[in-house]
Amino acid sequence: MSPLIAVSDHITQARKGEGLCPPPPWNSFADFFRSRVYDRALVNQAFLTYCDDDLTVRYTYSYAEFGTVVQLVAAFLHDQVGLRRGDRLATILFNHDVTVVLYFAAWVLGVTLVPINVEESADKKRYILEHSEASAVCCWHSYLEEVKDLQRELPALRHVIAVNDDGFVEGPKHRARTNMGTSFSPLGTASHPHGLDDEALIIYTSGTTGPPKGVVLTVENLLLDADAIADWHQFGTNDRLMCMLPIHHVNGTVVTLITPFYCKGSTVLNRKFKGTTFWRRLHEERVTCVSVVPTLLEFLLDANEDLAAYKLDRFGGFICGAGPLLKDTAIRFEDRFGFPIRHGYGLSETTCYSCFLPNDLSRDEHRHWIGNYEFPSIGIPLRHNEMAILDGDGQLLPEMARGEICIRGGTVCAGYFKRDDANEAAFQWGWFRSGDEGFYVRDTQGRPFFFISGRLKELIIRGGVNIAPLEIDEVLRSHLHVRFAMAVSFEHRYYGEEIAAYVVLRDGVAPPTEAELIAHCRQRLPFSKCPKVIHFGQEVLYTSTGKPKRLELKTSLASALAAYRDHQFKEIEAV
Repeated sequence: MSPLIAVSDHITQARKGEGLCPPPPWNSFADFFRSRVYDRALVNQAFLTYCDDDLTVRYTYSYAEFGTVVQLVAAFLHDQVGLRRGDRLATILFNHDVTVVLYFAAWVLGVTLVPINVEESADKKRYILEHSEASAVCCWHSYLEEVKDLQRELPALRHVIAVNDDGFVEGPKHRARTNMGTSFSPLGTASHPHGLDDEALIIYTSGTTGPPKGVVLTVENLLLDADAIADWHQFGTNDRLMCMLPIHHVNGTVVTLITPFYCKGSTVLNRKFKGTTFWRRLHEERVTCVSVVPTLLEFLLDANEDLAAYKLDRFGGFICGAGPLLKDTAIRFEDRFGFPIRHGYGLSETTCYSCFLPNDLSRDEHRHWIGNYEFPSIGIPLRHNEMAILDGDGQLLPEMARGEICIRGGTVCAGYFKRDDANEAAFQWGWFRSGDEGFYVRDTQGRPFFFISGRLKELIIRGGVNIAPLEIDEVLRSHLHVRFAMAVSFEHRYYGEEIAAYVVLRDGVAPPTEAELIAHCRQRLPFSKCPKVIHFGQEVLYTSTGKPKRLELKTSLASALAAYRDHQFKEIEAV
């Protein structure tokens, strides 16, 4: 058997699992979509509400209106842009109702979405557009010239489409609501049948070495994880989820867009998190659950807003994951505000969430799993997937033994796009290898509660966003006076992890200051990716085989960087 076939077999094994729930009852995303927008009980029910940063703009779409406008945009993409099933459409957009409509329109057509963060560097955008083989890109109108410049180097990128608040700059204006009715006419798809195994998303994740990897998620992945999340939290028609995490990541997309649509509920989309209006939004929109990362909990604790003026009787708590949650943060937050943190865990490669703390725990049981171990528990597996702790040979480890967290089942991705090397490593044992170290402890019912004890990979997770340290290394090393540089993370109260860098300067030159090196990074990187602390040294930290000794460096600097754990770095400090 060739290595390629073996890798394919391992991916198939990892995606099947054993004794899991049946596949979704629909044949395609378009079939699933029609089951919602045709539902007479949902015709006038709100699905999507969008508000801008200042709460001065607010739009609401019923299920019927959403169906109509998605059809309008899908027809434009099909008839005017020429997109067909299997084509790839990149987006360089942010949280906006236009973005949500565009996502669903692409999936109804069977088109694969490739979301790109607007803050990525031009080089990173170019790489993703080229590697994904995107034939079209929708970008916010202010990025049009930048993307047009990239298009000149990308012959496969045939269309660049500008988007503004009203829709497409040259195309349908979906806020022209006078033609919206309660009917929805599906696109004719007889000659282009869709399936659950169609690619729906390619999410590019930061890697510890080399360029980012494209995680391929199918329609079935999205529907199964939405089903698992809705089932776990018992979400239904009366639930109203709020989204403030970026929807170019799976957390924002799966938890607070697809899951509410799946459970026939509704979603409130924010442009971004804004602490001064957070609790007010929960009150005014009658929100029942919100998905956050640990960073946002710290910001809300700092704001320490008095909630007496708000009616939050429908609000049931916080879904929280995507970054390191400190015990101290969880306990202080629950004690201060009285709402439970529904801590969980997952990866882009497992669609989104794979496990959560059970919601039926008593207060004492919940506190036990949050605070009685070195780390807060990430909970027990959701349906459609299994989790295990495996050793270096792929063998199951017993309770309390530390090894690699591995996952298999219907939420596991279809692999990395055009990266057989990465697939061979990640699916080696017929499981998806997370790269995270962990262990599990059984409760009195025999359920395995999982914990993360560290990361085998070297990714920095700042505020729930994966950052590749190599990217920061390269920017630092581009400075004329820098001989060697290596970025590492350190524990941080607000972001879970913040970024420091170890730098060795060249001999015989006027040495740059810490502020000058940080300013140099800021010219090439967003503030979120810039190192906040520079530690100067003399030793070039490579192994004999040329690999960076990043983990050793992180350990050696830990005590010195502990002084910055509670410091909230400001943008002005990096310029």
